[in-house]
Amino acid sequence: MASPPTASASASEAAESGRRSAPGPIDVPSPRDHLHHLLDRRDTPRVVHVEGTTMQRQRGEAAGDAAAAAAAAKPEVKLVTGDGGYVLEDVPHVCDYLPDLPTYSNPLQDNPAYSVVKQYFVNPDDTVCQKAIVHKDGPRGNHFRRAGPRQRVFFESDEVHACIVTCGGLCPGLNTVIREIVCGLYDMYGVSRVLGIQGGYRGFYACNTIDLSPKSVNDIHKRGGTVLGTSRGGHETMKIVDSIQDRGINQVYVIGGDGTQRGAGVIFEEIRRRGLKVAVAGIPKTIDNDIPVIDRSFGFDTAVEEAQRAINAAHVEAGSAENGIGLVKLMGRHSGFIAHYATLASRDVDCCLIPESPFYLEGEGGLFRYLEKRLKENGHMVIVVAEGAGQKLINETKESMGKDASGNSILLDVGLWLSQKIKEHFKKIKTTINLKYIDPTYMIRAIPSNASDNVYCTLLAHSVVHGAMAGYTGFTVGQVNGRHCYIPFYRITEKQNKVSITDRMWARLLSSTNQPSFLSKKDVEDAKMEEERASKFFDGPPPNPKVEDKVASNGKAVK
Repeated sequence: MASPPTASASASEAAESGRRSAPGPIDVPSPRDHLHHLLDRRDTPRVVHVEGTTMQRQRGEAAGDAAAAAAAAKPEVKLVTGDGGYVLEDVPHVCDYLPDLPTYSNPLQDNPAYSVVKQYFVNPDDTVCQKAIVHKDGPRGNHFRRAGPRQRVFFESDEVHACIVTCGGLCPGLNTVIREIVCGLYDMYGVSRVLGIQGGYRGFYACNTIDLSPKSVNDIHKRGGTVLGTSRGGHETMKIVDSIQDRGINQVYVIGGDGTQRGAGVIFEEIRRRGLKVAVAGIPKTIDNDIPVIDRSFGFDTAVEEAQRAINAAHVEAGSAENGIGLVKLMGRHSGFIAHYATLASRDVDCCLIPESPFYLEGEGGLFRYLEKRLKENGHMVIVVAEGAGQKLINETKESMGKDASGNSILLDVGLWLSQKIKEHFKKIKTTINLKYIDPTYMIRAIPSNASDNVYCTLLAHSVVHGAMAGYTGFTVGQVNGRHCYIPFYRITEKQNKVSITDRMWARLLSSTNQPSFLSKKDVEDAKMEEERASKFFDGPPPNPKVEDKVASNGKAVK
């Protein structure tokens, strides 16, 4: 194995000493080449050499300069394979590149609040299965390392100097996550030095920081937004890591969406290159619920609940007027989960339009024909549209508005456009309508999280603290099949989670609204093929026949 990156010659000598004293490498058949895995047994990671074929996942363009983008494009993948098609996608550890680090007893074992817990610490071999449903003779599929406290930690309480940064758009629960990271570090591990980076990634090199303590964050969960402030862009890798190194920070907690997590991955790669003992951990944040792998993102439940208020208002307005139409625009740039679930919860919606399901206006089976039919039957109706729906139709008549600081396309306002088109159509057929358009987007983003999301944010924050203290790095935390686990950065930035328009949840919505699917037979077949392809790639071993044959013929596994 190549020498790990270190900061100095002395560190290199220490690494060589660590390799001489470490257990011998274990040869493991694997689908990928040059992969390294740490087995968290007896609380001290052990390096495993994995041999196979080369496969690198592309994470896309990083949220920063060209050098950062190049670094982000080639993440190191750590796999362990086992019997029955078992695959563990493990996360990096500081011992990957600093193998001689000392460990310490976890302070939780002396914490009186945890004295009633039957089992203080997570079993080192516990993993969480990504795919909950498997067939009797099918592969066990991909797994992730289970989150939770470890018996041995790699940071002493007094040496920890942590920082927290929030990036991207607002989302209910941001302040709760900040509060629980600070209180978790203080109450569970006795950490007293926590820094808040203000204004997103720019705050690292703009010297915008505040000290955070349990007292200063005590009531922030009752407020919306983020007390640290946020921004898009501003990711300059070298400046950020220089600031981390100069300030003596050794734990970095990054809260943000997929672009922010890509940036965190680039920061981790640079920290590893410099050989710094710094844990970089993320908590995925997206109100649209478009982060893959995890069950849901924090703030989503609150967003769906608040969306009900707008839908109820639209229903009242529509029902109080002749030929009343209530049109509500909800968040969802590329994924229509908020519109989908709010529609199902409401039962007052007559039509739901989302980015995943294309629709058309004119002709048989089009939106206008359905609106005419519904108004004739009921005398009023409610339409819910996600902000990313119908963008191709709008672009036929309007020019693109470019991109924002995060590199996201600036969407044209589908709500205003659809309102105008509906009015023009009914004027053309000489039918009077009363249309009310409601856009609650920023009202929903700015509210504090509800009780369910508050609990969820607490569990995410505590899980990420346990992982960083245990020495894991380059990971994000999330709930998979009801269990919290540590997920490599590249897995949550590879693609976006989208509403499946070929499963039963979407069928339930169509049954509730009685709207047409607006899909041709070819659209449905293409959607099914794409979902099958994605499922095969993400829920099991890489679909490479040569690799599968090699693994099958070798027959070895790591236990």
